[in-house]
Amino acid sequence: MTTKSISTDEAPKAIGPYSQGIEHDGLLFLSGQIPLNPRTGNIETQDIESQTKQVMQNLESVLKAAGSDFTKVLKCTVFLSDLDDYAAFNKVYGTYFTSTPPARSTIQAMKLPRGARVEIDVIACKP
Repeated sequence: MTTKSISTDEAPKAIGPYSQGIEHDGLLFLSGQIPLNPRTGNIETQDIESQTKQVMQNLESVLKAAGSDFTKVLKCTVFLSDLDDYAAFNKVYGTYFTSTPPARSTIQAMKLPRGARVEIDVIACKP
């Protein structure tokens, strides 16, 4: 069994004691991403659509660093600070999974890091 850390400057640096992702025997476990701009380390948008797009871009960067992409995502866990954002979130999220969408759980979280409106973590595999 092999385990290695996944890291890229194209996604926000970890803001705590965790890795952007871990690869273990061909499976990828990506830590939750919030809508931080990787260059500034700040949340620069407030609307759910823009925040979702930034989160997906961050996840895409970590997947790419691991040699994978959205077509290999098996499961997503989505945390929304307000389930009233569900429809608007789904509209953006769906553009990243155009063929077979992964399994998914979506919950409302009372509060997300740095006041984010959305956070997503991912389980994927290598091609």
